[in-house]
Amino acid sequence: MRVEPYLFFEGRCEEALAFYRQALGAEITMLMRFKESPDPGMCRPGTEDKVMHASFRIGDTTMMASDGRCEEPSAFRGFALSISLTDEAEAERYFAALSDGGQVQMPLTKTFFSPRFGMVADRFGVSWMILVTP
Repeated sequence: MRVEPYLFFEGRCEEALAFYRQALGAEITMLMRFKESPDPGMCRPGTEDKVMHASFRIGDTTMMASDGRCEEPSAFRGFALSISLTDEAEAERYFAALSDGGQVQMPLTKTFFSPRFGMVADRFGVSWMILVTP
């Protein structure tokens, strides 16, 4: 069994994928727009070019994303995505990249459980924890 995050960006999926490609080196492995669906009923007027489904990899993790129904702003609450690293300089780089246009919730700092740990909500509202494993 695998559990894979599926994020709904409510109209900003393509922008989010480009951001994660630049910030985290994400690799887009599949992308289908609503207009490409074999079921024409899936495509509401005005959503033809929006992302119906995308799959992407960050490191060893496969994630999925969509523009969803494009009806309301995304509200990513009650979870955070955690990135575990072994290199402090790499942690600094990813934290800075995710912070660009986002909101730092806890600065990247030394803690009792990690030489570097921090929390940030990126520009899309997705919460991330960056952790250096000792």
